[in-house]
Amino acid sequence: MTHISRNVNAMNTINERALILGAGGFIGFHLCEALVKAEKTVRAFDQTIPANLSSSLEWIKGDFHDKDTLYKAVVGCSTVYHLIATTLPASSNDRPAYDAQTNILSTLQLLEIAVANGVKKVVFVSSGGTVYGITNPKPIKENHATNPICAYGISKLAIEKYLHLYHHLYGLNYCILRVANPYGANQKGTGVQGIIGTLLTKIMLGQPLEIWGDGMVVRDFIHIDDVTAALVKAWDYHGSESVFNIGSGQGHSLNDLISKLEYLHGKPIEKHYTAARNLDVPYNVLDIRRAQEYLGWQPTITLQDGIRELFMLFHSQCYRGSQG
Repeated sequence: MTHISRNVNAMNTINERALILGAGGFIGFHLCEALVKAEKTVRAFDQTIPANLSSSLEWIKGDFHDKDTLYKAVVGCSTVYHLIATTLPASSNDRPAYDAQTNILSTLQLLEIAVANGVKKVVFVSSGGTVYGITNPKPIKENHATNPICAYGISKLAIEKYLHLYHHLYGLNYCILRVANPYGANQKGTGVQGIIGTLLTKIMLGQPLEIWGDGMVVRDFIHIDDVTAALVKAWDYHGSESVFNIGSGQGHSLNDLISKLEYLHGKPIEKHYTAARNLDVPYNVLDIRRAQEYLGWQPTITLQDGIRELFMLFHSQCYRGSQG
């Protein structure tokens, strides 16, 4: 067993400060804002600094894989939120070795640094959409078998297991949130992840929607404000459970989602159906009763209200862009 030396001075000076790894990303940005609003002390870490992030944050710019910079970021923090992922579900199977090296091995380095510096808890954002794989029960509970069919889900699951190991070996507490499909303001609409933002971007640009398969895959969409509310609650959670599904608990097919967007758009949207992808499971809806009971958390924004709000935001941004 590798011996991890502990930084006694760091442990003696540690305070209630959270480190957000991946603060420049979609979830990270909103989490920073939510924690600042909750009057928490926050240190943000990422390679890039968003221009509109709260000025009250302490920021460390660096690479997650750089041990020295990561060490400096961790020192003096009681809680670490791990939101960083270097791959996407759609691309992870193309380079599984890279996925494992950059996600799993880099996280092990983080855990060693955390233990050495007396971090109290790691809150890890896992993937409710990929760790379970193809399932039969509806909705999916946390104790369901985990058989991911993409490398992204495998690396998320491996990190979950290592968190349990470091808790067993060193007493490092952890909380895992298996998040469904988040959406909301500031989500990039040009990538391959975040289907609602991608669809809205194409609608505003007058482009046809490209749909893999027949559009009947069912997903659990959760508003980013509800996700960050769960993450904030995880800071102070000290209960017996450590893994929580975070979703709406409701399933919607891709075709149903597009119908809702067409209604908001006020006219039909051109759609192109293509071959299904082998990484897409047919059904993924999360059972959220454990989070409701133990975290005292409840999603508050319906899909209808959430996409209406987002549609208006995209529409206003598109209008301002056309006027510029």
